[in-house]
Amino acid sequence: MDKVRRAIWALTALLTVNAASDTHAQARVESNVIYGMYSGLALLMDVHTPEEQNGYGLVLIPGSAWLAPLSLDAEPLKQAVARPVKGVDRFLAAGYTVFAINHRATPRFSYPAPVADSQRAVRFIRHNADRFGINADRIGAIGGSSGGYLVSMLGALDGDENSTGISPVDQESAKVQAVVALYPATDLVEFAKQTISSNALLRGSNSLLTSFVGAFLGAPSPSSPPTDEAALYAEASPTTHISPDDPPFLLIHGDADIAVPYNQSELLYARLQENGVTAEFLTMPGGGHGDALIAGPNPPDHYGPMINWFDRHLRQLP
Repeated sequence: MDKVRRAIWALTALLTVNAASDTHAQARVESNVIYGMYSGLALLMDVHTPEEQNGYGLVLIPGSAWLAPLSLDAEPLKQAVARPVKGVDRFLAAGYTVFAINHRATPRFSYPAPVADSQRAVRFIRHNADRFGINADRIGAIGGSSGGYLVSMLGALDGDENSTGISPVDQESAKVQAVVALYPATDLVEFAKQTISSNALLRGSNSLLTSFVGAFLGAPSPSSPPTDEAALYAEASPTTHISPDDPPFLLIHGDADIAVPYNQSELLYARLQENGVTAEFLTMPGGGHGDALIAGPNPPDHYGPMINWFDRHLRQLP
């Protein structure tokens, strides 16, 4: 990211007007709304509704490394709404209705189950837009890490995948109209190559990728023919599915991230530009992964740009 772009984003953050404060209107929460079932397993979301709705909804997918603990006492994924964006109240204060979802996860489930569940959540929200007080044609998505991957898929896929079409809900489109992805995995083939390194954290990511995709992708050889595993990793990558009709993307990534390498966002940003998709890339200097995204004594505000992004591409659409 060049200095001019960073300066523009810093100015945008300072000028963004949002109603976030300790005195903002109290939101109400409808917990454990069932948005789908899988063989008797309930897929759940918590619906956070601000007192003063602006009429637009955001699907929030917390980061989890696509992993859910096997313990019967484990915390539900959707309860971790502080990840990846602490301060979900900032979005509520701006009037957005926030849908924090869980999804099937490893080690029990692999790709494409989490993607299918995320798409089902969008379909359910869109089908029940009147109930939730939002515009069915203006739904945004935000997530970090594995959640950033999933919201990127919601933007990149056509919106008719993983649907039986049997129920009225499944006949809805799963395409969202604006995406904010924080430190997402985007090119799983390249990510798998990078995990074969001396970095212990990245080596751990390799096992997470293997579990998520359901196949192991070893170090490629220049003379090796294409493999089914490589094809599956490519199919599961947002970069593979980018097309000119995709919604606007805002990517946020720390340039010191060693869990999901910074170039994962660079690769997606390049694909978005190649296809003429509206996109911005906000670099967090010295930022790491998750809570470490914000570094230094005077870190830039990344909430302002995110709210501004949704305001520009959801609220201000003609």
